[in-house]
Amino acid sequence: MNVAMEQLRTHLLQAPPELREHEDFDPPFLNAASDAVKAAVLLPVIRRAGGEPQLLFTRRTERLARHSGQISFPGGRSEQSDLSPVETALRETFEETGIAPSFVTVAGYLDRYLTGTGFDIQPVVGLVQEGYALTPDPREVAEIFEVPLAFLCDPANRRRESREIGGRQRSFYAFRYGGHEIWGATAAIVVSLVQRLNAITES
Repeated sequence: MNVAMEQLRTHLLQAPPELREHEDFDPPFLNAASDAVKAAVLLPVIRRAGGEPQLLFTRRTERLARHSGQISFPGGRSEQSDLSPVETALRETFEETGIAPSFVTVAGYLDRYLTGTGFDIQPVVGLVQEGYALTPDPREVAEIFEVPLAFLCDPANRRRESREIGGRQRSFYAFRYGGHEIWGATAAIVVSLVQRLNAITES
């Protein structure tokens, strides 16, 4: 899975897309997309010399009111001062992990994701160069870890599960790596990235 920057860019959206319905966890059931809170996350692709690309994740602290203890990408709700989803994603990534925007080269966007908890998430893919220092925010981030992209791209490592959540039967993707359970919206966004990467290898 040796993906060059220019190759990745050609298979990512270069402008924030319109919201599209999907069949994954938390299908859109709000009255209108405008009801949702705008948010953005960064998918930090770590490229080290001589190494395989890795995708960086965070584990949320147990003290948070929403999705405590779950695996997620760095990110959060957009603030009025943010001029774009990229600004939101980079700001939140710096606040949560300590990775400064100067270490991130934005490659493009994935499809937006509307969660059942009322967030309209714009995933932003960024290639992170070496030299950054991790300083996780202890209020929000319990752990930062990496997963090889090759592992996530292997269909054998992806599961499809369902359970009742909030009185509704939900179907979702899930991955397990190093004792971490990656599922729900985060796993669905990973699958979206994998589909883009597969388009590169098949072209």
